[in-house]
Amino acid sequence: MIQVSNQAKQKAIQLMTEEGFDPNNDFIRVGVKSGGCSGLEYVLKFDNQVQDGDQVYEDNGIKVVVEKKSILYLAGTTLEFSGGLNGKGFIFNNPNASRTCGCGESFSL
Repeated sequence: MIQVSNQAKQKAIQLMTEEGFDPNNDFIRVGVKSGGCSGLEYVLKFDNQVQDGDQVYEDNGIKVVVEKKSILYLAGTTLEFSGGLNGKGFIFNNPNASRTCGCGESFSL
């Protein structure tokens, strides 16, 4: 399951609305792909089409969809948002990551 913090929820609703998505019906699609300085890279985008093999979660009023091949990598992850002067945007707090890069956008197991 993917959890969504209150700050991530508020920012997701704002950005989805700005980009023409409906936060009540559309969702955040998260996944991983090969790349980044630690081996695996996080992927996040807004979407409205569920694909075969997708797993749909809902937490804190936000729908999150994870593609089948990414589920094991992201199990137990909390999606957070950090703003301010040193803010990084959306952050994945992933308990499965044994190593992360300095920017927090890639990880390894």
